[in-house]
Amino acid sequence: MFRFKRFNVSQDLCAMKVGTDGVLLGAWAEGGTHILDIGTGTGLIALMMAQRFPQARITAIDIDSGACLQAQRNIEESPYAGQINVLEKSIQNYTEKAISENTLFDSIVCNPPFFINSLKAPDCQRSLARHADTLPHSQLLRCVKLLLASNGTFSCILPTEQTVPFLTEATLLGLSITRRTDIKTTPAKAPKRTLLELRQGFQPNIATETVVLQTAEGNRSTWYEMLTSDFYLF
Repeated sequence: MFRFKRFNVSQDLCAMKVGTDGVLLGAWAEGGTHILDIGTGTGLIALMMAQRFPQARITAIDIDSGACLQAQRNIEESPYAGQINVLEKSIQNYTEKAISENTLFDSIVCNPPFFINSLKAPDCQRSLARHADTLPHSQLLRCVKLLLASNGTFSCILPTEQTVPFLTEATLLGLSITRRTDIKTTPAKAPKRTLLELRQGFQPNIATETVVLQTAEGNRSTWYEMLTSDFYLF
């Protein structure tokens, strides 16, 4: 179990455990009143968004039955059970249903599978969660395009080296970047992860920054400390 200030996250049924990527995205993403969490896993990001945006109604979807059961249990044991609805669906199937019901979201968040053309893990559940075979980035972005309200934001986190093809695909679909944060683990290293925010249509202004998670001495950076101060116990 991973303990946060206002909720706990059990991980025994879910292939993907609590990690820095999810915490960063959950603390960084813009919210709204109607939020979609794609690939919710343990429910971590949905719980963080519920804490940050108390008026939000959150739909959390995942294709894996174990992840959905895990997320449901974590949510039921949190103060945010009334805000979050967990559904066992692929984003492709959910998009069809949402379109038929004219459902749009003013905030969509996703920590997407990011291994592309790489060796798969022997654990099928973990491989499903980590590899982009069942959710190619092109399909993810097409679904986001259809589900995102005209003034909404889509936020995700990716390995930095994947941002160029990801943003190229987004541009072709009519989504534009509005905010980008490149993340170094330490000052001496190149960025390893990138937080991205996209909106519908052409957006002339992009807010960019490069940050570090740890100082050269091994302590949390001021940026990381401030971003996560409402969540980490210490």
